[in-house]
Amino acid sequence: MVIQEELRKIEELRQKLSASKEQREKLYAEVKELAEKRDKLNSEFKRLRAEALEIKRARDKINAEIRELKSQRNQIKTEITQKVKELKNLQNDIKALTAKKPSKNSSALQKEVEAIEWKIQTTPLSLQEEKQLVERVKQLEIQLNVHRRIGQLNQKKLELTTELKALEAKAKSIREEIVKKAEKSQQTHEEMIKKLEEAKKFKNEADNIHKLLLQVRGKMEPLKEEIKKTIEEIKKLEGEIAAREAAERRKSEERLLEDAAKRAMEKLKRGEKLTWEEFKILAEKGLA
Repeated sequence: MVIQEELRKIEELRQKLSASKEQREKLYAEVKELAEKRDKLNSEFKRLRAEALEIKRARDKINAEIRELKSQRNQIKTEITQKVKELKNLQNDIKALTAKKPSKNSSALQKEVEAIEWKIQTTPLSLQEEKQLVERVKQLEIQLNVHRRIGQLNQKKLELTTELKALEAKAKSIREEIVKKAEKSQQTHEEMIKKLEEAKKFKNEADNIHKLLLQVRGKMEPLKEEIKKTIEEIKKLEGEIAAREAAERRKSEERLLEDAAKRAMEKLKRGEKLTWEEFKILAEKGLA
């Protein structure tokens, strides 16, 4: 009856062990599924973060170009300020010379100089007359120099004005390029932020799944301990049954030997011949 009770207990433990192992396999499958989901989400997070960093590098490159353009613009502004100052000084010089401008134009003055020089060369003159004519040429040259200087300054003014317009056009072009690149930088920055936010969502979801995975793994530990304990109980009961069965076998064998010994003794008393096995049994019992 004890062995039967133990066998029934072993069967119950084996059913419990089977259910525990089945539950463990389900938890293993759940852990594997969660790990795959987590790894996939982390992979997406890494991909999006890498894309965001690449976009950031592109944005930083644009910002560096903007800084370079601003530096060029500032340099041009300095040049424009300098050119405007030069132009203003030049206009003041022209204004001052214009106030000293002769009534005759340069063409008339030049003709008069040439006529006097011709007269000096071709006409017999007294020393006094020649001296007066030379003095007159000097005066005319002074007036011509005023016209020449005004012409030179006007030419310089034209050159400065042309340079100034070119600088202003260049400054405008750079300003437009800065605005264009600033818009591109802003768009790139927004794209980077969008990628990072998307990456963050994947990371948060991956972290949540990892927490759930740890919870499932936590359930496996006591289950493993329970399986181990159940296996130990089964082995213990099987050992006890084996020990009882061995004891029963020994008792049965002893009973059989006793019976065989009794039969051999009876044969011996009757004077009958014993078999070798019967003789051995009696010898082991100390009866032969």
